[in-house]
Amino acid sequence: MEFIDYYKVLGIDKTATAADIKKAYRKLARKYHPDTNPNDEEAKKKFQQINEANEVLSNPENRKKYDEYGEHWQHADAYEEAKKQQGYQSGFGGGGSYQQYSSSDFDGTDFSDFFNSAFGGGGRRGSSRRSSQFRGQDFNATLQLNLRDVYTSQKQVLTVNGKKIRITIPAGVENGQTIKIKGHGGEGLNGGPKGDLYITFEIAPDINFKRDGADLYTEQTIDLYSAVLGGEVVINTFTDKVKLKVKEGTQNGTKVRLKGKGFPKYKKEGQFGDLYVTYKVDIPTNLTDEQRDLFTKLSKLK
Repeated sequence: MEFIDYYKVLGIDKTATAADIKKAYRKLARKYHPDTNPNDEEAKKKFQQINEANEVLSNPENRKKYDEYGEHWQHADAYEEAKKQQGYQSGFGGGGSYQQYSSSDFDGTDFSDFFNSAFGGGGRRGSSRRSSQFRGQDFNATLQLNLRDVYTSQKQVLTVNGKKIRITIPAGVENGQTIKIKGHGGEGLNGGPKGDLYITFEIAPDINFKRDGADLYTEQTIDLYSAVLGGEVVINTFTDKVKLKVKEGTQNGTKVRLKGKGFPKYKKEGQFGDLYVTYKVDIPTNLTDEQRDLFTKLSKLK
């Protein structure tokens, strides 16, 4: 597998702070998001790399391992244990001298030499370590959905490395959110545990509703006469229609809140956000002479 430098992916250096990482990730995620680059496979690949880099570098513990071991950071704990074992064997088990290792000893292909000497080759000492177990590699996948797909919990069957797995997508997941499916990553070495599968959701925006957490926002056009005199209007919520009263003298841009008519809250059964409706007053055009005359009279009365 080709090594990907996560720092280069985000365009930052190794001295970057947590705030620098967050800022770089947000900027690049907006630039390469599939919604901004439809049908662009290169942008999609870049977006996946950006998410992967952020997942590692934004986690202090994982970042430390990555800085130490590079592409092999997921096996950092096993490497440390192996070094201890080899040091113990060399220094105390066979009368030899104790050999220390630094991170530079394991850069690039040096890891292969280390594995051979510690786990597979080198005579009697190597054979004693063949039973050492290593956790499998984690897999990352992206699942594209629309907003209505995540309004209710649903089950989907995914194919990962030729194997079909059934997952439950909880209602209310957000765009960019990642969930972990334990044990569905790569196979472990020497009987070690499997890695995990991380699924990142890409939720396409809806043409009628804007989402912010569990709240939804929409616009409703009302005619000038209803805005001035008051009236009624039928509003499309996310799941049904409701009739609202328009107050006399309603101004353009007025917002009304429909409590509990928003989006389901993630993993909070039966709880929903609110729906905010912004009124847009439709100013009449192409007036008849009679209408123009009436508006002129009204303006004089004012």
